[in-house]
Amino acid sequence: MATNENLPPNVIKQLARELKNLNETPPEGIKVGVNDDDFSTIYADIEGPAGTPYENGVFRMKLILSRDFPHSAPKGYFLTKIFHPNIASNGEICVNTLKRDWNPSLGLRHVLIVVRCLLIEPFPESALNEQAGKLLLENYDEYARLARLYTGIHALKPKPKFKTGARSESTAALNVDQTNTSVCSVDPKTAVSGAAVPPTPLAPSLNKMKGASGQEPPTTALNTVVEIGVSSGSAAAAAAAPPVTATHKKEGGLAKAQADKKKIDARKKSLKRL
Repeated sequence: MATNENLPPNVIKQLARELKNLNETPPEGIKVGVNDDDFSTIYADIEGPAGTPYENGVFRMKLILSRDFPHSAPKGYFLTKIFHPNIASNGEICVNTLKRDWNPSLGLRHVLIVVRCLLIEPFPESALNEQAGKLLLENYDEYARLARLYTGIHALKPKPKFKTGARSESTAALNVDQTNTSVCSVDPKTAVSGAAVPPTPLAPSLNKMKGASGQEPPTTALNTVVEIGVSSGSAAAAAAAPPVTATHKKEGGLAKAQADKKKIDARKKSLKRL
């Protein structure tokens, strides 16, 4: 396995500066990772450009640097499977920047940007994947369909996870309902012992109804209502009941009149005898 000992000290210093710069100001859609013990292999995650069949995908690649770098171009490989004319089935990347157009003055940033641009504009003329190159030229819709299929299977971005402390609105609403229920509920033991009962929206607090002296509020209106109810109930009962007292009086008066008549008749008979 290659180590930093395989690279000249001046190259290691140059790579250290470039990697620090890439970490502080990364190119759009590119994240670089490196093993501090082995600068000869550079890893990068490339986001699929918007508007391409590779959109919403993340593709991992690596650049392998030889001992005579930067005089010789690095070799590039895609580690994530991808359907692309310029990327072979083993992941090898075919791009002029890494071959005949290589220049020692080109840095890692330039190489990574070129590779990402390759996802935007492939070159079917120098295809390593002949099927992808042929479809790109003759049937773009089918090429795009297969490229999206590979992206969805092998390179789809992981969905963001919910935070541990996050709560859904339904859960919060449920907790609120439970809180309201606990506030409005009354413990029977507490009610019996005479403890203060928290006021509810429909029943104002007893303390608010008391006067400044702390005495109970007047119950005139309440008593009046009770008396009226009782009086009304008594009147209704009296109206429904038969007039018992009047009947007894009438019957008593009739009996008395009959008795008086009998006495008068008896006196008349006694006078006739005389």
